[in-house]
Amino acid sequence: MKVIASSLRKGNVVDIAGKLYVVLNAENIHPGKGTPVTQLNMRRISDGVKISERYRTTEQVERAIVDDREHTFLYQDAEGFHFMNPESFEQLVATPEVIGDAAPYLQENMTVMLSTHNDVPIAIDLPRTAILEVVDTEPAVKNQTASSSYKPAMLSNGVRTAVPPYITTGTRIVVLTEDGSYLERAKD
Repeated sequence: MKVIASSLRKGNVVDIAGKLYVVLNAENIHPGKGTPVTQLNMRRISDGVKISERYRTTEQVERAIVDDREHTFLYQDAEGFHFMNPESFEQLVATPEVIGDAAPYLQENMTVMLSTHNDVPIAIDLPRTAILEVVDTEPAVKNQTASSSYKPAMLSNGVRTAVPPYITTGTRIVVLTEDGSYLERAKD
């Protein structure tokens, strides 16, 4: 199915010269002079090689037919990341290359959108937020206002982020899965 390059988004799968690529980043660039272009950073699904391509925004790109379904994350082992289709109970194994930066945010029984092509996982889309615990942070400084000053913190998944001064070790917080940034304190 042909689509214009400017309509591609992160997670879309395209077919270039018979090989499948997953879009890691899509940016539309509108220079002051000249024609607007779409910059695509992609990963070849077969071997994980990353490439960068530039298309005119009106150029046609072949989009691959991909099956997007909700799957439940079960566990991770030496084989890879195991997911189950909640309707058919079929299990799929995704490689670490497919999961990429999403790996630290995967939690047992988390529902994710898994894209497959011929029953092979090729891309993952996490929920927008995840609840994690702060395992290490600096103590709060007395008389420090809750202004825009943030302090570093280590989360239970091993990711570093910045949190407001009133957040202490052991606090459960909500973070955005796309970049690991602090959103709010968990309501539980």
